[in-house]
Amino acid sequence: MSAGVLVRRTLRGATALHAGRLRRPSPYQVFGGLFWLVMTLAFWRIPLCCDAGQHAAVVERLRADLLHPAHSMADLPGTGSPYYGPYAVAQGVFARLTGLSGWAVLRLAGPLHLAVLLTGVGRFVRVLTPRPWAPVLALPAMTLLWGTERILWSGYLGLMPMTTNISYPSAFAIGLTFWAWALTGRRACERDAPVRYVGPSGLGGWWGYAGIGALYGLILLIHPVTAVSAATGAVAVVAARQRDWRRPVAARWALAAASALALALVWPYYDVLSLSGDTGMDGMHRRLYEHLAGNSWLALIGAPALWWRARRSARDPLVLMFALGCLVLAYGWVSGHYTYARALWAALVPLQFALAVELAAPRPWGSVRKVLGATAVVWACVGFFTVHAGAVVPRALDPVGFEQPPRWPTYGWAARYIGRGEVVLTDDYTASHLIAGYGPNLAAPIWPDPALDERERRRRGADVRAYFAPDATRARRAALVRRYHVRWLLLTRGRPVPAEAVVVARSRRTGEVLARVGAGT
Repeated sequence: MSAGVLVRRTLRGATALHAGRLRRPSPYQVFGGLFWLVMTLAFWRIPLCCDAGQHAAVVERLRADLLHPAHSMADLPGTGSPYYGPYAVAQGVFARLTGLSGWAVLRLAGPLHLAVLLTGVGRFVRVLTPRPWAPVLALPAMTLLWGTERILWSGYLGLMPMTTNISYPSAFAIGLTFWAWALTGRRACERDAPVRYVGPSGLGGWWGYAGIGALYGLILLIHPVTAVSAATGAVAVVAARQRDWRRPVAARWALAAASALALALVWPYYDVLSLSGDTGMDGMHRRLYEHLAGNSWLALIGAPALWWRARRSARDPLVLMFALGCLVLAYGWVSGHYTYARALWAALVPLQFALAVELAAPRPWGSVRKVLGATAVVWACVGFFTVHAGAVVPRALDPVGFEQPPRWPTYGWAARYIGRGEVVLTDDYTASHLIAGYGPNLAAPIWPDPALDERERRRRGADVRAYFAPDATRARRAALVRRYHVRWLLLTRGRPVPAEAVVVARSRRTGEVLARVGAGT
């Protein structure tokens, strides 16, 4: 064979795909795929509930008017609402193209969010360690080692909350956060990387840093509270892994930060900077602080593993992430901005992942690691059987009687009579959470939103309570109906139907009554 000539054997069949060798799936690909399948089925078997009505309503408003969507729950403009982030707009475009409802879009979003979350976790853990079983062990640690009190808030990554909140934008933002941390870690590990010229477009590494910054900006626009955790985690990863701080390196990270801020500032639907002083959501989050220990104490089994990492290096990324996460939680409590309790997941992940990395160490194990592993298994079982078992064990196959995820009623039976955008008056808890997702509006939105002044929202809530008060006169009710252009009443079982209302439909499951009021009754 003459010099300079390369002879390559022609490959045929399946082996041609991988240059003559088959690639075996990694342990995480196998177990992560099984986890995705099980949790997707668990998510699909439960009716959408809780905050899903809010997010379905956002998709419905964008499907109706993509450029100028109305308020997600009221007969008002939606200008300035942070619910209209880039991901919500993408969902609205998808709904317009396919003709799917907001509820159907959320159903399809759940498996997508779960895939982004699982792949992000796998990527991030592999940045922390090359041990192939570490990402596998990170899954049960992340989903079981929380607390022994049931909580269904978004941003909580236990098995039980996932059955209700995996379709929310916050879940997608957390999945993107793990991806962002993984990409940040890989960039920070490129020590002493030279600045390479790649042509007229500029310097080779700069576009990568700008892309990472854009990803953080996207997270900020999708879910601003999650962005706080994403930013603190990024600071921890860069501080831990970036050793070379020559001027070009610092400039690249400055470009990443500028890229994130620029993307957030140019978003036309709302001003993300105006949210920094908004306190509308703080009051409802106080109870998360009040139950903080009950929601998180099982994660403390990872404290020894985190301590070992701190002894090896005080600049360990998980150690710094834990410290910064605790500072965010402490700031939320001291300042009264209780919304920062939603950052709890970012403070627990370092404990959970440190444990997973330690238990993925090759054998033989020492006695201390054996005790830690056995204790972790016991604590994971405690978390599973006290809180999370009902998420994956259907009632029909449950010999014990585990507490199941909530099964809220649906309101398609009422929505078929209510015109899109017509106003509904109700004081029912579930109806007020869900009915807007079908297209109607509420007289009084249940969630704070910068698009509606909080004082006005509370006044509307007081008017709704006044309408349903036992001593409300017919004249008082008629005045409120005219003020908010009400066309429908959704009444709970046993509540008397006002004399001026006409019953249109009744739910066989809940006994709720839909009645027509107002002009044209």
